[in-house]
Amino acid sequence: MAIRVEHEMHERRKGRNYGVGLLLVGFIAIIFGLTVVKVLQLGDARQFENFDHVARPQIIPVDEVAE
Repeated sequence: MAIRVEHEMHERRKGRNYGVGLLLVGFIAIIFGLTVVKVLQLGDARQFENFDHVARPQIIPVDEVAE
C-alpha cells in the first residue's frame, strides 16, 4: 500500500476545523462561566428553585404564609 501525500486542501480544512473548535470551546466556556457566576450570586439554593416561575408552597418560608 502506497503512502499518500495530503493535498494542500486538507491542510486548509484542518486549520479551519481548529478555528471552529476553538470558537466552540470559547462559547462553552462563556456559557459555563455565566452559569457559575449566576449560581454563586444567588447564595441560597432555594432561590435557584424560584426561577422556574411556578409557585410551590413547599419553598415559601413559613413566616410569609402566616401573614
